[in-house]
Amino acid sequence: MPKTYVEKSITIAASSDKVKSIIADFNHWKAWSPWFILEPDANDTISDNGKSHEWDGKRIGSGMIKVVAEEESVIKYALTFLKPWKSKSKSDFILEKLNDNSTKLSWTMEGTLPFFMFWMKTMMERLIGMDYNRGLLMLKDYIEKGQVDAKLEFLGESQFEGCNFVGVKSTCTIDNIGEVMEADFKKLTDFAKENENIVTCDWFSVYHKFDFNRNKVVYTSGVGIKSDPSEIPAGMFKGNLPATKVHTVRHIGSYELSGNAWSAIMAMERAKEFKQNKKIPPMEFYRNSPMETEPKDLISDVCIAVK
Repeated sequence: MPKTYVEKSITIAASSDKVKSIIADFNHWKAWSPWFILEPDANDTISDNGKSHEWDGKRIGSGMIKVVAEEESVIKYALTFLKPWKSKSKSDFILEKLNDNSTKLSWTMEGTLPFFMFWMKTMMERLIGMDYNRGLLMLKDYIEKGQVDAKLEFLGESQFEGCNFVGVKSTCTIDNIGEVMEADFKKLTDFAKENENIVTCDWFSVYHKFDFNRNKVVYTSGVGIKSDPSEIPAGMFKGNLPATKVHTVRHIGSYELSGNAWSAIMAMERAKEFKQNKKIPPMEFYRNSPMETEPKDLISDVCIAVK
């Protein structure tokens, strides 16, 4: 059976004792979990001592996790998945004390996939790694601030009226999409400042390809226009987003946690809560340009065209 391994780390401004007390008690986990934010109403049960947690949901599947060992610098968990398929994994939190008020926390998972899913090994490791990254960022918020500065609103279906736009098309890896997209939006922001009379509030990205196995992303970032610009800068092009019915999940919080909305809407599609129109790529809309918005104030809508 194909083996999988994931490890992600973060530095938290708190003592190792404080970090340990939170990650060893499942009564804290729902507040920062990268999965329960996708399905807040999923059924779950936590043991009286806070050392085991069972869950059952349409989007996040079902399973159980329990603490099996608490050592000075590591907490070990046994993880059992029941749905969408049965499997067992080992998961650890490894703590490294940097000083009295700083801890490096590493989150690992070691498991296997059913033999017939061998071709999904790389994709699953990347998906779980993305979940772990989001979870560690939210855990850091929860420990340092006492709350997570991110939430999702499930807006359901609506009609997108379409728009003309000026955009930039890019190809990059999943790992460096953040810096590449930031550079693209810097170009679009410069264009918008020079064409204030024709641009709209429709800032967006359209994802043409998201290939986890090949670590490749192809996307277009753009800004809506009310009329044709007198000149289109080199490297940009004019295009049109068609009118379509969409299903929308809204993220409110820092841009680095906007993956919560992506994960939620993809989980909803897998749970057959709606059927995607494969002819129109997934889109992400921003209330303002990400270059002009404070991270804590960013609002983005992840939209999937539906049939």
